[in-house]
Amino acid sequence: MNFLFKILITAVNVFVLAYILPGIEIKDFLTAFIVAFVLAILDAIVKPLLILFTLPATIFTLGLFLFVINAVIILIDAYFVHGFKVEGFWYALLFSMCLSLLNSFVHKRAFPEKSDGRHIQD
Repeated sequence: MNFLFKILITAVNVFVLAYILPGIEIKDFLTAFIVAFVLAILDAIVKPLLILFTLPATIFTLGLFLFVINAVIILIDAYFVHGFKVEGFWYALLFSMCLSLLNSFVHKRAFPEKSDGRHIQD
């Protein structure tokens, strides 16, 4: 249930950012939900492999190369999901940075933590 709620939050954020940011187009909210779901799968499977293969570049840039990896993940997502269009790498980079910030902000509000780092349960 927690996983689906996080996917739903990401879908709302994807939908809002596609409306605000240039170079990003999305067909409807169902497409945004599919984008969020595919993004979760890519983050779980493809992203660790990309991080492993680009570890020297990530270390050399002090972690800034992770932004490039996130942009590549967004471009892969746009390739697989019909109705989600990203105009190019720079728009994917901007979108991934904004999505990361917005997701972080919303998840902190939706899933508050105790002072010891554990999530508060109802």
